[in-house]
Amino acid sequence: MIPGRVYIVGAGPGPADLLTVKAARLLGLADVVIHDRLIQEEVLALARPGAELIYMGKTVGSHASRQQEIHELLESRSREGRQVVRLKGGDPFLLGRGGEEAEFLAREGIPFEVVPGVSSALAAPLRAGIAVTHRDLASSVTIVTGHEAAGDSRPTDWEALARVETLVYLMGVHNLRNICERLIAHGRAPATPAAVIQKAYWQDELVVEGTLADIAGRAESEGITPPATLVIGEVVRLREKMRPGRRQGSKVCEAQDQ
Repeated sequence: MIPGRVYIVGAGPGPADLLTVKAARLLGLADVVIHDRLIQEEVLALARPGAELIYMGKTVGSHASRQQEIHELLESRSREGRQVVRLKGGDPFLLGRGGEEAEFLAREGIPFEVVPGVSSALAAPLRAGIAVTHRDLASSVTIVTGHEAAGDSRPTDWEALARVETLVYLMGVHNLRNICERLIAHGRAPATPAAVIQKAYWQDELVVEGTLADIAGRAESEGITPPATLVIGEVVRLREKMRPGRRQGSKVCEAQDQ
């Protein structure tokens, strides 16, 4: 049997109207949709009637075994001649193991295509009224995985990170305090503005502002939970002018100073 094709598709930060046109079209054509945890129901509703929907969300500590299961599903369903959409939150090649899945498919000789998505690394700050670059404040931005702070086989150059104008951390909630302490220890000013955006574009969206010195405590006090995006840099000050709460009809939930 001629193998089917796998489409590794970015689902963006949540709402269906932030999908690419191609992503929406592929969902309407797929025989199988293998999706992650952070996919909204309105996105899954775009799948064609009768499509097989397979939930393969990961939890802390289950990533290795779960990823192997995903590889096996991609192979088995595609070798049945079916069209498979592997639906991943955000962009599939940004800290989401999409590259590993593409490598696997290439190695097994399974036809595939990657469809980009809007990453929360850019969409979450935008939603909160933060431009990650700005002519007057920052001409560079670095996106980092928060898992690095817990220790990794690749050493982290904290001194280099401390000098970056805008830092955006994904998957950093559990290591938020450690991230901030290390950046301060390596030269970043404790008074540097910082913000945490929880679940941008979801109903329980929440934004907490502070400084590098106190953002971890503020986030803990407000009960911030994953997924959340941490932004560090002078650009956070732009929220005073551009935050969505200033626009009529916004549903953004803000954590206010006491």
